[in-house]
Formats: sequence, structure tokens, C-alpha cells
Amino acid sequence: MLHLAQQATSALRHATGVVIPVYFPDGIDVSTGAALLRDTVWAYSQQTANPTAICLSVDGTSCGEQIAQDLAAEFGVSLCISAENRGKLHGVTAGMRHLLRQRELAYFAVVDQDGDHFANELLNFLRATQHIETGVATSRVMLTGRRVSRHRSLGLLRDELEELCDRILLDALQYRAVVAQRPLRLEYVSSLEEFPDFHSGFHLFSRPVAEAIFLSEPQMMGLSEASYYRHACDAVMVVEALECGAYFGVVNRTAFNAQPISTFGRLNRVELAADMIVWPCQRLGIPLPFVEQWLANHLPRLRLNTLAPQGKDELDAIRRRVIRALADDPNRQIEPTFEPLFL
Repeated sequence: MLHLAQQATSALRHATGVVIPVYFPDGIDVSTGAALLRDTVWAYSQQTANPTAICLSVDGTSCGEQIAQDLAAEFGVSLCISAENRGKLHGVTAGMRHLLRQRELAYFAVVDQDGDHFANELLNFLRATQHIETGVATSRVMLTGRRVSRHRSLGLLRDELEELCDRILLDALQYRAVVAQRPLRLEYVSSLEEFPDFHSGFHLFSRPVAEAIFLSEPQMMGLSEASYYRHACDAVMVVEALECGAYFGVVNRTAFNAQPISTFGRLNRVELAADMIVWPCQRLGIPLPFVEQWLANHLPRLRLNTLAPQGKDELDAIRRRVIRALADDPNRQIEPTFEPLFL
């Protein structure tokens, strides 16, 4: 099978939309953030023949409206502004709905505003997506970018929490596949590690998948808006893509050695990680005993346990919050965790 770059390059320039969710909360370094956003818009505008295929989606009028308006005027990109700040997924959804009106677009990417999702690497996403489309004769594909090292860019704490969420999401998807009698298709996922980088943030969807995810009503599963739109953002996109029959693929992507700007420190980490586990388990109908056992299986292997007692305490708090959220009785007794005696 030939893997020609010309076809993918044409699709990138003429048939690919890019949503850049914009969010500048109070207290962030606005000058640095604005410079990074401008650089991101400039970089992606070099990849497309039609600047309106790039959409700046501002999540809240007080969270970067003027910055985005200035960039839209400078580069000719599309702009949509949500009145209320509700979370990244809300901004992504608004931007996707805006771009989906452009019928010539066949692929849709989500990239962050901080410049860490490199525009020059989007071509590889297109090539890998078209490889899947051709190989299995499908129009439903989701591609995500695997970070070569997450510890380097995210730091130990955030990486360990994402690893826990990635591992349990994979367990949940495998459980769902068995119950639905629909094999989980991971042949296009890199086999370099035990689990995909589900929460990478850099994603590409074919049109049928983007329509299924972003034009449908949100499945909040009784959780709060913050849990769904802000915390479980990547999990929602992955789960809904696979639920609509998408093939899931992965390509390696570059990341900065250290994130230039981040809002991670503003979030309640226990709530964040718990919601990243609870929502997909609720959505996929996972019984609590399985989730409890997956937590018991994965928590002992995390290096965050070696940060004692803070790391152990935080992981235990996440476990307890997940169990209480999924339990019929929120006051049920939670058993202690166990781990091997010897290494």
C-alpha cells in the first residue's frame, strides 16, 4: 500500500478545519498567552488555503474575546464567542458546529492555544487517518497525538494522574466492547506502551465522527457542567467517537520540554481526575465492582505513591471520590487499598 503525502497535503490545505478553543482566565499571564495564541494561529494559517477553516472559539466573553477578535481581523480566521465560560469541551463544540457548516471540510482538528500542538505535524495526522480509511474502507476515524514523554512536559504529578485515567479508560472501553459484542479495534494504535495517550488534547476527526460527537446532545450522565465540559473533555471525545463506530488511531507528536503556560494548577486535582474516570464509566455502563478493582489494579504501580504521604493521600482521595460518585449509597463503607508485599 502506498502512503503518498500529496493526497494528505491537499486534504490538509483544502479540506481540514481547525478549532482552537480560547480561554484566558483571571490571573493568567495574558501577554505570554496572547503571544502563544497568535503564534498558533499564524502556524496553522500556513497549513490551509482558506483561513476561515480555522476557528477561534472563545469560551466566555470575559476570557479572551478582544484578543481573539484582533487575531481574527489580522489573519481572517473564523470566530465564535460563547457568552458563558463553561469549559474546554463547550468551546470545542461551539467551534466544531461553526466549522461543520463548511461542507467542503472533511476533517476537523482540535488544538490548544498554547502552541504545544505543532501545525507542521498535522500532516502526519492526515496521512495516518487516510491510511486507516483506505485500509479498512471506513469514513469514521479519530486520530490522536501521542506524546513521546509526558513526564517531561507535564511533570510527575499530572502525568501520573493522566496515566491512571488512561488505564481505566482503556479498561472501560474493553468492558464495553465485550458487553456490546463489538471488538475494540486498536490495530492502528502505537504499541510502544500499554495504553493510548487518550488525554493528549491534540485530536483529528473525520466528518462523520465530528458530526456524531459535536452535533448530538451532551450525555452528561447526571454530572455537573464542570465535570463534563471542563474535566472529562478528552474522555468525552474518545468515548463518543468509539461509540459511533470510529476506528481509533495514534501518531507520535512533539511536545515542548516544559509547558509554556497552563491552567492545570487552578483546578482541584482530585475532582479533575475523579471526573475523568467517573464520566466514561457512567457513560459506558461500568458496574462499580469493576471500577473498584481497576483502581486496585492500577494504583499500586504509579510512581506517585513514592511521594509519601502526599502522593498516596491524593491517589486515595481520588479513589474514594470515584467510588462514592458511582455507588448507589454515597455513605457506603470503602475498603482500604492493598498492594504487594515485595517488589
